[in-house]
Amino acid sequence: METCYNAYGGVSVREACFAEADAPEPKNMANVILKNIKKVYPHAGGAVKKKKRTKEEGAKKSNLQITEQGVVAVQAFNLDIADKEFIVLVGPSGCGKSTLLRMIAGLEEITEGELYIGDNMVNDVEPKNRDIAMVFQNYALYPHMTVFENMAFALKLRKIPKDEIKRKVQEAAEILDITEYLDRKPKALSGGQRQRVAIGRAIVRQPQVFLMDEPLSNLDAKLRNQMRAEIIKLRQKVDTTFIYVTHDQTEAMTLGDRIVVMNDGFIQQIGTPQEVFDHPANIFVAGFIGSPQMNFFDAKLLRGGEGYSVSVNGVRFGLPEEKQALLRTRDVPEQEIVLGIRPEHITIGREDDDACVPAVVDLSEMMGTSIHLHADVNGKDVVVVVPTADAQDEGRSAFTHGMGIKMEFGGNVVHLFGREDGKNLCL
Repeated sequence: METCYNAYGGVSVREACFAEADAPEPKNMANVILKNIKKVYPHAGGAVKKKKRTKEEGAKKSNLQITEQGVVAVQAFNLDIADKEFIVLVGPSGCGKSTLLRMIAGLEEITEGELYIGDNMVNDVEPKNRDIAMVFQNYALYPHMTVFENMAFALKLRKIPKDEIKRKVQEAAEILDITEYLDRKPKALSGGQRQRVAIGRAIVRQPQVFLMDEPLSNLDAKLRNQMRAEIIKLRQKVDTTFIYVTHDQTEAMTLGDRIVVMNDGFIQQIGTPQEVFDHPANIFVAGFIGSPQMNFFDAKLLRGGEGYSVSVNGVRFGLPEEKQALLRTRDVPEQEIVLGIRPEHITIGREDDDACVPAVVDLSEMMGTSIHLHADVNGKDVVVVVPTADAQDEGRSAFTHGMGIKMEFGGNVVHLFGREDGKNLCL
């Protein structure tokens, strides 16, 4: 097993084969349960670093909390993943998502909490005995082996008959459309082909759980789109549990049955892609999910005889009954708020309409089916997505720098967030 300690593509091949050596026979697919999972990296040398305490209990650095025990990468993480569910962990770099995946894989020790795969707690179970397969960002293929040998390696370690190995490798190669590359070595393959081989190596093992750590991040945009579609097809053909880590919200929205939005080691929101998009739990989720990013305005929530309304930049508009009912149920008082609205939900109003928010065009980007306008509203950059057809219908051939426009948005598509805690007031 000396080859397990060679490095390839920036990832230790030893890690890539952790689930291969002495791997158990395939079992039924399994759910995954994480209870109060926490990860703390102790200070260097195990010593507590003495420093002046701030008014807060912990200092923040590089998105991670620094405590007397060490650097907290994952905090109080609770999640039940159903059998055969596709879960996506998404968040910015340094939010703890890859650390969490490595704890599930057994490559990182769990500081606190319990991890179950199926009915078994696996905190202290060796990675090779967890019956999982992991696909890395940097492929981690054996450079001296052919594609066939890379995919067959785990099965050979189990001493599976040659005929069965050949059948399983051929089936996986057909699923991934790499049959013609089985006799090639990794150096003769493109990045997308190498990633397919890495996925194929995981498929042949028929594990209980697939773990994928940003597998598409090293590919160019076109290949990422193609491979994303391939993973969707793969999920339909390989009926097992997937846990997928990415910082790309497009991948999260298109792949996941549910997505888990993380930041600073905490879960910000769990839900289906549509739920998270339509009903973000807080300002962070609202700004992270959606492209272009949601616009935010300083505003005021007003309450009167006719119900709730919102005032932004001197323009007042009402809210729909659904939001009115939620606000009344919670007895939300008048307050300063942050108003959020997605660029595609803003429309260009009439120039003589005083119920619209005035803005000045900074620049416009022609995107084919739509025009992305960057407009200045009292010194704040606001993005508006205008469908090209709508612009043509209004007789607007172009939006030029310095042009005055009026922005209109109804209360049914706005989001109301508390100014102090950033939480959605209508959830």
